[in-house]
Amino acid sequence: MTPKQILDSFSETLVRDERILSAPERALVTTLLQHAWAATGENHEIQEAVRTVIASAIGETVAQRAFAVLGGSIVERILQGGSLPLSDAAGERAAEIYAREPQPPSGPGPHVKAPPKPPQPPSSPMRTPGEPQPPSGPGPGVKVPHKAPQPPGSPMRTPGEPQPPSGPGPHAVRTAVVSETSAAVAERPSALPARCVVLDEFLAPQELEELMRFTLERESAFGASEVVSPSADGGVVNYEHRRSRVLTDLEHHEGVMLARIKSVLPQVLDKLGMEEFSIAQVEAQITASNDGDFFHFHSDNGSDRVASRHLTFVYFFHREPRQFEGGELRIHDARLEDGTYVSEGTYQTIVPQQNQIVFFPCELLHEITPVNCASQQFADSRFTLNGWLRR
Repeated sequence: MTPKQILDSFSETLVRDERILSAPERALVTTLLQHAWAATGENHEIQEAVRTVIASAIGETVAQRAFAVLGGSIVERILQGGSLPLSDAAGERAAEIYAREPQPPSGPGPHVKAPPKPPQPPSSPMRTPGEPQPPSGPGPGVKVPHKAPQPPGSPMRTPGEPQPPSGPGPHAVRTAVVSETSAAVAERPSALPARCVVLDEFLAPQELEELMRFTLERESAFGASEVVSPSADGGVVNYEHRRSRVLTDLEHHEGVMLARIKSVLPQVLDKLGMEEFSIAQVEAQITASNDGDFFHFHSDNGSDRVASRHLTFVYFFHREPRQFEGGELRIHDARLEDGTYVSEGTYQTIVPQQNQIVFFPCELLHEITPVNCASQQFADSRFTLNGWLRR
């Protein structure tokens, strides 16, 4: 066989494997190409440019998934051929061998201007916020959200709009118990820079549709959100600090989300400069935020009861067309002051987008800005499937 025949045969095998490229994703790519061809007419140069971008994005996505499938197959064959079961100690040593060294956070900081890039579909591995986005493509793509100085609690703004940093605003409750911990001050860094990883088009269209339907059917099962406090044995309802409703029984949707998270976790940890770790426990919930709902400054592992939380994930979804505004996730640069982390007045802003997920370390100070939902109907809420990976 010629090299081309070998490559074509391999491509045919990959495209037929649902674990690597699902039927809805193949249909989506077909639709993208048809629309691109119809819009460009006889302009072959533009058609070729579009084809190149989509081909590159598909190639990277397929490669990542193929490596994961191939690696899982190899592990199974090794275990089947071995004479002894893998002990816990051996597993820990293997994890140590393959753990990545911490890397500095990726992406441009507040004083570094990123070079311009051509438009890319969401499935490409890197995208700078503010770039034009063509229709959604298959697979998740990583981007680093825009970071700009902004006083906490200020009204919604366009990303990139310069604003002078200021001290803590009305949302900066420096005495908030959720930002404190019983750990010694010397064991904590004096500064916590904001950093996160954002992936677009995270779930397959059918998975998103099923999750939306599941959520709307269980409106009556949602209860008031609680706040974890070092001074309380359990969560407490505090409408001055947090207001929303949550559902903790996610049935099979928790497994679907966890499987997808595990498939991208090494890439996410690498981008965040975090070492790989063994997941000891997973917490997940669906949060519904309606008109006036919010969540003031807090960290997700600020008390002994949740100290083992290591990585936070927030998956955004909502009914189309979107009927709410606000509800931005703001991850703050913070400094340690009198045993409590307080905002530096600068932060990264993530505006909720359909089928998008955000990852960030649990110790980072963050908030959810107030949601505006004119209809006040549950179905029009800002929904998230959010949770934490414990180690």
